[in-house]
Amino acid sequence: MPNPIWPVTLPALGLRAGFAESAPDQALETPMDAGPGKTRRKATGTARPIKLSIRVTAAQLSIFETFFLTTLAAGTLPFDWVSPRTQAAATLRFRKPAPAYVPLGGPGWQIDMNLWIL
Repeated sequence: MPNPIWPVTLPALGLRAGFAESAPDQALETPMDAGPGKTRRKATGTARPIKLSIRVTAAQLSIFETFFLTTLAAGTLPFDWVSPRTQAAATLRFRKPAPAYVPLGGPGWQIDMNLWIL
């Protein structure tokens, strides 16, 4: 079964302000009794953590909430969108904490999300 796709009624891109992407954590460090710990690569296919925000209307917030809670089973399922940095097609999944809804004044909202690029 294919992954759900990010709703076209929501912003296609996230905000640059507040965006953060980290390199995948591929190192495993083992402490030693004496001296520096040993490190080794633990995997090659690890996920990249990102933080991303979008600005939406009240109606779009409702669409997002349905997508997150129902379509993605409270964010537990992966979905297809684009990588915010490269704009290439990507598969993403939500990570903790759950998305936060921040009122902007007037009818606008900001949704702050923590995601994995898988």
